[in-house]
Amino acid sequence: MKKALIVGCDGQDGTYLTEYLERKKYQVIGISRRGLHLRNQKRLQPVDILKTHQISKILSSHQPHEIYYLAAYHHSSQDRKDQLSELFDKSFGVHVQGLRNFLDSMIVHCPKARIFYAASSHIFGHPKTRVQDERTPIEPVCVYGITKAAGLQICRFYRNEFKLFASVGILYNHESPIRAAKFVSQKIVQAAIAIKQGRQRGLVLGNLNAVIDWGYAGDYVEAMHKILRAKAPDDLVIASGQSHTVKQFVEGVFDVLKLDWKKFVRQDARLIQTKHQSHWQGNPEKLKKLTGWKPKRNFNDLIALMVEAGLRNAK
Repeated sequence: MKKALIVGCDGQDGTYLTEYLERKKYQVIGISRRGLHLRNQKRLQPVDILKTHQISKILSSHQPHEIYYLAAYHHSSQDRKDQLSELFDKSFGVHVQGLRNFLDSMIVHCPKARIFYAASSHIFGHPKTRVQDERTPIEPVCVYGITKAAGLQICRFYRNEFKLFASVGILYNHESPIRAAKFVSQKIVQAAIAIKQGRQRGLVLGNLNAVIDWGYAGDYVEAMHKILRAKAPDDLVIASGQSHTVKQFVEGVFDVLKLDWKKFVRQDARLIQTKHQSHWQGNPEKLKKLTGWKPKRNFNDLIALMVEAGLRNAK
């Protein structure tokens, strides 16, 4: 039986990936902020991914064939304002130091294992091209992007220096019914449902013209698995290959609910975080050619899925 270790197992991607791998008869071991998750064990074992000896012990004991490093420190403008040094420390710890602990431990305990690192389209900063791919310059402009880019470069280093199978997925926005409420997609869905049910009067958003490449998380975790099943490690864009504006997402959600979005949604310029307008659209052609992957759900399918789930949960 194949063993997979998922770091960040209770997040959106970790949840979908756990279900996907278990359907493929993997034994799945999970790590979350709450500890080490083992099937049939009710009590979680505490784990700190920043403690080298703890990670070394886990890899030595469990000998996973595949490791999925999905851990991420998400910082939103809606969250409490962290001091910059604190933000860098937390982001660096999760995106870089924790990753390094796994890579170092792999060299000693399971050098034949394969590791997937979840990077982000934020590594491209404000891309100068309408569509981005693996050749797009890495020029991050935020702490999240900077530290995710560092994680990508570290995977390349360990791949070249120690011959580890360390692959990187450059992930574009991917959503699902279990997306956290602080993300704009879920914020729109939940507000529209509340308006439909008379619990909310309207919705205020920032830049409705922001262009985003939206995909379905369930499709993207399948891409992660296929990347680790490839013949050689690589860096690959995981994206839908299509882009839509926030306004189009709003229109789609309100259409499903048979509401006129213009009556309820307004844009507040004060909520727009940057004046720089980027066109976010990934080109997944390399991934498709290498692995045969293609997304099963399109933009409208994703919207319908999220609204239907939101309605069930709102009952």
